[in-house]
Amino acid sequence: MTSDRPPGHEHRARVDLPQWMRQPTPTRRSPARYVDDLIEGWPALRAARRAVWHWHGRTRWSESHPNIVAVLSFVVAAVLGATLVTGAYYLLALATSGEN
Repeated sequence: MTSDRPPGHEHRARVDLPQWMRQPTPTRRSPARYVDDLIEGWPALRAARRAVWHWHGRTRWSESHPNIVAVLSFVVAAVLGATLVTGAYYLLALATSGEN
């Protein structure tokens, strides 16, 4: 009983890499790794971290109502801009009037 497939070949590396590239030295532990181990070691800190991750993963109101947020932000920006321009004209009028 012979197979219809041709015989497989042995895979050879195209290039012989030097030893330091095949087995590099392990990376140094950073201060962030030490903090991570500390947090994972204490159950209360681990629970707090998971709660923060859960809080960051929530859907924000601005993401679920983008049109309302766009209109409100435009109104706020327009009012703030008008107030700043009016204030600048008022200060300019005070400076040019010459009154003390």
